[in-house]
Amino acid sequence: MDEDQKAIQECQRGQKESYRFLVEKYKIRAFHAALLLTGNREEALDLSQEAFYRAYRAIGSFEAGKSFYTWFYRILKNLCINHFHRRKKRSVSFSDAEESRGQQLYVSDAARPDEIFEQNEMRDAVWEAINKLKESDREILILKEFNEMSYKEIAETLDIPIGSVMSRLYYARQKLARLLLEERV
Repeated sequence: MDEDQKAIQECQRGQKESYRFLVEKYKIRAFHAALLLTGNREEALDLSQEAFYRAYRAIGSFEAGKSFYTWFYRILKNLCINHFHRRKKRSVSFSDAEESRGQQLYVSDAARPDEIFEQNEMRDAVWEAINKLKESDREILILKEFNEMSYKEIAETLDIPIGSVMSRLYYARQKLARLLLEERV
């Protein structure tokens, strides 16, 4: 039995302190997922904390042998979707996501100013293109490329076959590439 399953079983038996292990293990991943879904650091923090609270309250319905994170991600995603409907806000801020990771993607310390400028322009173009994708395309890219989930984990999270994951990911990448090519023209 892995550590997640052990902690879940202990929680289901009323040992509340065991849930801390799951929160500590997944809090950063959950925050980044919420940040990429909401585009706002404060909202992402609030929604990821709320998702952990709701997951704890529902831990009794968790099915043994399933992945905790994929189950938890569904709760987090639903909270974010409900939040969108209330706020009608639909934009991911790359600067928030980048700052939260504490690193500059695509930029090396030895880069020249003209290289940094070009890399920043490319980064902005990528995020602008990602924001233009349909929610389902954006979500599957986020799960694979940013949350680094396996095809199996994505399939469990979205409740679709692995073949559908591969197909949707392929087409989402194609759409993203097409958008990026259109921007270059």
